[in-house]
Amino acid sequence: MIERVIVSDPELMGGTPCFRGTRVPFKNLIDYLEGGYSLDEFLRQFPTVTREAAVQALEEAKESLLATIA
Repeated sequence: MIERVIVSDPELMGGTPCFRGTRVPFKNLIDYLEGGYSLDEFLRQFPTVTREAAVQALEEAKESLLATIA
């Protein structure tokens, strides 16, 4: 099983879902994409997040959404 890339820890950022090993909230990625910015721009602004982690996070979000509406 693949380890989830988005984690929520009450001791870190008050439990805000963040990229594992960082203090970067997943919501920041969504906000960047909603604002019309590219994934590359997000990665430039948050260098502690890898491209692989960002893509995996989006895949996890997609799977979660599809499971909820299916």
